[in-house]
Amino acid sequence: MDKNVVIAIYILAMVAVIVAVDVLIFRDHFWPRLAVNVGIVLVFGAFYFRFLKH
Repeated sequence: MDKNVVIAIYILAMVAVIVAVDVLIFRDHFWPRLAVNVGIVLVFGAFYFRFLKH
């Protein structure tokens, strides 16, 4: 697959995880939701730099 397609799918997966966690768990809690969202982005970023960056 083209590298841009892989990155686009990866970003869409990250957004889907963030939205799912927000809606299902942290609906009315701003600060915990923000902290978890930052953590999810950091985990996805670490995974990208470890396995997907060439």
